[in-house]
Amino acid sequence: MAETDSAAVSMARSSDVEAKEMSAVSDPYIREQLEKRRKELNAVIASPDAAASAASLLALLGEVDSALHRMDDGTYGICDECHDSVEKDRLLADPLVRLCLDHLTSDEQRALERDLELASRVQRGLLPRTDLRHGDWLVHYQYKPAGMVSGDYCDLIPPAAADGELVFLLGDVAGKGVAASLLMTHLHAMFRSLAGVDLTLDKLLEMANSVFCQSTIAGQYATLICGRAGQRGEIEIGSAGHLAALLIAKDGVRQVCSTGVPLGMFSKSRYTIQRVRMERGDSLLLYTDGISEAVNASGVEYGAARLSSIAGERHGWVPQELAAACMKDVHGYSNGRKQADDQTLMVVHRADTVQLSLND
Repeated sequence: MAETDSAAVSMARSSDVEAKEMSAVSDPYIREQLEKRRKELNAVIASPDAAASAASLLALLGEVDSALHRMDDGTYGICDECHDSVEKDRLLADPLVRLCLDHLTSDEQRALERDLELASRVQRGLLPRTDLRHGDWLVHYQYKPAGMVSGDYCDLIPPAAADGELVFLLGDVAGKGVAASLLMTHLHAMFRSLAGVDLTLDKLLEMANSVFCQSTIAGQYATLICGRAGQRGEIEIGSAGHLAALLIAKDGVRQVCSTGVPLGMFSKSRYTIQRVRMERGDSLLLYTDGISEAVNASGVEYGAARLSSIAGERHGWVPQELAAACMKDVHGYSNGRKQADDQTLMVVHRADTVQLSLND
């Protein structure tokens, strides 16, 4: 193995701690997947049409049986070479993996690199436009993954009709790496599907939470803010355990706090909705903890208070300039230190008459 890790292997290894913390709660899920694959393989092998590929199918069935036997004797997930643990997120992606990252061949490392590059392109393709206007609402976001893929979730869903309400979402999946990015894409598909259903915002969050609980394994959850922007400056906000949004108004900054537990924790969670009115020139600032938990050379976190102060001094700024100023301050505070977590910041701004005429 080369002395210097590829970017993909380094990124995958960086999430190893989070992956191992998933512990045995994932094992029933992996066993279920293996048993399902064994059943499907047996059905295909028994088919008269499978004669031409019987040898390869039997070999694959042997690998599945071997994995189930290793589960029974307690050696599943142990690297064949060094007898250390195989990274849990890799087992979730491919339950037949038998080597840890340290013992991948050069060809296997390059294949992992290609897979992650493809995953990164797919994930970025799911992001909305960085700038969106609906009525007198202007929205801009900045999205900075810490690695090739991200666990931050960001979306803007315009209404089908011109007089409809704009839906905005920002969230953070627990963990890092490939497993978190897969859950991010799951959230994207789920909310895109549910947003078209005529649901109140609290019911939308309750339905999303229920679906998320049923389609993920134990220990997987996501914090999230979901909001709707109306026609006269009204905004509805529901939060699933996410960091408080900041309302930047002419008379100061106030927090719009969490109103529920993260998605995926309890299938019957309920969510209350807060309603605020934004005057022209006001902004709503949403962000993930990669921003508030960025540290300086002394290890002191940036914090929500500093972000609130920076944003509060810039009331009335267009969203692109407000977001850029905030991100510049975070970067300056970190003094070029390596980004430890994904960073996403979104500004939902109600334009004033001058801004609207300029944009038009």
